[in-house]
Amino acid sequence: MNQIVTKGIVLSRTEFGEADRIITVLTIDHGKIRLIAKGVRRIKSKSAGGIELFSVSDITYIPGRGEIGTLISARLINHYSSIVHDIDRTMYGYEVLKNINKVTEDLAGEEYFNLLNTALAAINDSSIRLECIRLWFGLRLLNTTGHSPNLHTDRSGENLVTGVKYDFNSEDMTFAVSGNYSSDHIKLLRLAISLNTPKALSSVKDIDLVLPDCLFLVQSMVAQHIRV
Repeated sequence: MNQIVTKGIVLSRTEFGEADRIITVLTIDHGKIRLIAKGVRRIKSKSAGGIELFSVSDITYIPGRGEIGTLISARLINHYSSIVHDIDRTMYGYEVLKNINKVTEDLAGEEYFNLLNTALAAINDSSIRLECIRLWFGLRLLNTTGHSPNLHTDRSGENLVTGVKYDFNSEDMTFAVSGNYSSDHIKLLRLAISLNTPKALSSVKDIDLVLPDCLFLVQSMVAQHIRV
């Protein structure tokens, strides 16, 4: 059979037999795949380092006739090693892997790989606040899965304006007049969903005045529409 070479991020690993693992890998151009990594739990395994969590690797594999292919080799490209030095970032890293694994199908597009890679790089960067990463990732995950909130017009079709307080309905993903969300909340949400990386959010002036409310709102949206 022909070998396939791609770039991938391991989403999960399960021990199998005496020395093997079954791994789920999100690739950049072949969707989500499941592979048996033979002998990787042995000390002398050459592929073990390439299937570490929080890493991007070059993956060579042979597709299987069923659901599981065979890993031939894995070469580490980038290991986000700083994540495991902080327990909160480690736990959130696991959460991100789990969420991406749950929302992706076998034919997942490159956009999911890029979202995951950027999220892991941000979690690895201690200069970026974890709350900002949570906000950004939640909004980008909603956007990637086709569940973006309407951040421009209210339920009646009128433009969202300064000086008006709004409520939010997570079922139809729109704001309505009369509530607790101000234009400052909406501006932060617009900024977060537009950014390719959450790094700039850490420098937003007076972000703590609206960040907790925005984060709660985004988590509610994710729970409603993605159910992770």
